[in-house]
Amino acid sequence: QVQLVESGGGLVQPGGSLRLSCVASGSIFSIYAMGWYRQAPGKQRELVSVITSGPSTNYADSVKGRFTISRDNAKNTVYLQMNSLKPEDTAVYYCNADIRTTTMGRYNYWGQGTQVTVSS
Repeated sequence: QVQLVESGGGLVQPGGSLRLSCVASGSIFSIYAMGWYRQAPGKQRELVSVITSGPSTNYADSVKGRFTISRDNAKNTVYLQMNSLKPEDTAVYYCNADIRTTTMGRYNYWGQGTQVTVSS
């Protein structure tokens, strides 16, 4: 059993910053890529950023230069630092992780989501 729990969402004014965190817990043997996705009302879920175990990073064009993804392997945690937030960043943000469990299965997991609202 593996769980991903996000935190750090909230309401922020345009130009502001937020830091999202996602902690993975449970029967974890190793974690490969971890990432963040978002889904705005009426839109499909989209990739925001991903970080591999390398680590290497990748960002959606819409967030490049404003968002920074990082991970703490000792804490099984991935972060998303979001700066210069815009109203169009408003969405539910989901954590995603590619995990090998202690029973040696490899699965993709999702968190429950955290709301980010950018509004004045």
